Amino acid sequence: MQCLHRTRQGFIEEKTATYNRLRGLISEFGVIAPQNTDALRHIVSVQKSSLPLQVQQCVDDLLEHIEANITEYDRILSRMAKTDHRSQRLMELKGVGPTTACALVASIGNAHDFKNGRQLAAWLGLTQSQYSSGGKPKLGRITKAGYSYLRTLLVQGDLSVLIGAEKRNDSFSRWVCMLVERRRYWQAVVANVY
Repeated sequence: MQCLHRTRQGFIEEKTATYNRLRGLISEFGVIAPQNTDALRHIVSVQKSSLPLQVQQCVDDLLEHIEANITEYDRILSRMAKTDHRSQRLMELKGVGPTTACALVASIGNAHDFKNGRQLAAWLGLTQSQYSSGGKPKLGRITKAGYSYLRTLLVQGDLSVLIGAEKRNDSFSRWVCMLVERRRYWQAVVANVY
């Protein structure tokens, strides 16, 4: 299962490189595009007719190739998550979808290697770094010294939870909104994952 996630991650990195390559390609013809992928797709569709025919073919090839691969791997991981009972239990948590659930199961199995949740958070790189001066401990930023792919999936899932919480009025959503008010936005995202 980990090979599927690593391949998917490779395609995502390739997608970023492809979009950067595409942005550079169309900038040679005077079309300047922002880094946002949706905006890039929109600008390409609007400005495509002003590009030379060979460039239009290159643009089509670049865009079609990469999205199809990521979509296929997402479909495979979704099917795997539906058949695994551990993934199904994880998907009951807010912000955990099929991809994240499969990645958690593939990475940590049944989680008996960790004594508590804090150890898992430290393994993911979500705990704060600690410094001490004069015997007084100080907490710094999160360490980011763990499994970055899984940490990224969890943070992205929690980001969607925070965005959805602004539109709801249940007790959890109110708590999340209060957390965002007390702390900065990204601190609230990471705190909610942790």
